Amino acid sequence: MRMHSHALLVLLFCSLLVLVGPANAEPSPDPTYKDCHPGDKAALLAVKAALGEPYLLSGWIPDRPCCDWNGVSCDHFTGRVVSLAVFQDANITGTIPSALAGLPHLQDLTLRHLPLLSGPIPPAIGKLSNLSSLRISWTAVSGPVPSFLGALKKLTFLEPSFNSLTGAIPASLGAIPNQSGINLSRNRLTGAIPMFLSKSADQVYLWLSHNNLTGPLPAGFAAVNFTHFDLSRNALTGDASGLFGRGKELQYMDLSRNDFNFDLSAVVLPEQIYTVDLSHTAIHGIIPAQVASAANLNFFNISYNRLCGRVPTGGNMARFDLYSFQHNKCLCGAPLPPCKK
Repeated sequence: MRMHSHALLVLLFCSLLVLVGPANAEPSPDPTYKDCHPGDKAALLAVKAALGEPYLLSGWIPDRPCCDWNGVSCDHFTGRVVSLAVFQDANITGTIPSALAGLPHLQDLTLRHLPLLSGPIPPAIGKLSNLSSLRISWTAVSGPVPSFLGALKKLTFLEPSFNSLTGAIPASLGAIPNQSGINLSRNRLTGAIPMFLSKSADQVYLWLSHNNLTGPLPAGFAAVNFTHFDLSRNALTGDASGLFGRGKELQYMDLSRNDFNFDLSAVVLPEQIYTVDLSHTAIHGIIPAQVASAANLNFFNISYNRLCGRVPTGGNMARFDLYSFQHNKCLCGAPLPPCKK
């Protein structure tokens, strides 16, 4: 009986050793980092200093884990800073900090709604080779769209919109593969649109509205699978009909307030399109009967053009009022005046 009890005690003791482990054993590493890499922390503090120590970043202090700082996200396994977002602060002044180059693992950079942020986009941005998303919008940033952005081969979304950028769109952007979106709207860009996005992903967004762009569209755009396409309020010319076509995935098209000149008669609307704005251009021909049967189409504006013929009837035409068709050369039929017999 005593031998049996002794055996049970030995077995119980061994079990406790298995559960507790050796006294000097180190705990298993936690894969979730609370603090970022020391170099990344130093870079973030330099960014904060360059922006004038704003109240928005008052929580960025050295004795707190920087992965918990406002606007900062880290990779859970490496502790490297992969995302930085600074936005919605009308008191931040200065230029885009060059200290951003000290965040080599950064994948997503957002500087948004910072109306006093000024100066050019610095070369430091071109050193962030892991960037996949770059948003600099609603700022006073000026100067050109830098050609060095073309060296960011992992960039999939580029949005320097609502700024004061000037000059031409650099052709180097065409060297970036797998882009899914470019938004350069609301700047002061000039010159022709270069051929880019030919190496893009399956669905592509392009917004270039409210600039001073001129000339025709690149012929290669007809082969790009655009889903959203906005070139409104520029001075572009030529034939843009190649952007349309059966089987394409185009959903949103705004070419309004340009000098495009093509025959609308032969245009075939993509099946998924829900917005078409061709107003204030120079298109001619007749309205395709397909417009009445385009099931998803809920906005259609062809006013202020040179179109003729009868407005189609039936289908979804009741969605469109007089303002969709007015000020054309010789369109007629409801909601316009009746056609002459």
